[in-house]
Amino acid sequence: MISGLVLSTVWFGSCAAGTAGAEGVWTREDGAGSVRIARCGDALCGHIVWLRDAAGPGRMGDRVFYDMKASAADRWSGSAHNPEDGRDYAGTMVLAGDRLVTEGCALGGLVCKTVRFLRRP
Repeated sequence: MISGLVLSTVWFGSCAAGTAGAEGVWTREDGAGSVRIARCGDALCGHIVWLRDAAGPGRMGDRVFYDMKASAADRWSGSAHNPEDGRDYAGTMVLAGDRLVTEGCALGGLVCKTVRFLRRP
C-alpha cells in the first residue's frame, strides 16, 4: 500500500517555481493515503499525513520522499522510502497540473513502481 506512496519522486523547472508547484497535500489516486510535500533545506520532502489503514506498515509523520531536487521543468529527483520493506529507492516526481506522478526504482532502474497522486484542495 505505502510502497507506491514511498517509491516515487521527480520535479523542477526553476528551483523556486518548480518547488512551489509541488508543495502541498497529495492523495494517492487509490485513496490509500496522503503525503504533504514541503521544503526541507534546498530540496523537497514528503511526509505521510493520512492513511486509510493505520494498522499498515506506514505511520503518520513517516518521511517517504527526501532530497528531491529539481532535474527539469516540473520534475524532481531524489530518494523514496518504502515503509513496507524499510528500504530506500531512487525516486522521481513529475508534476502535471493537479497530478503528481511518482516512481521509485531499484536495481539501476530495472524494477520500478509508479504511483499517481491528486492535489488535495
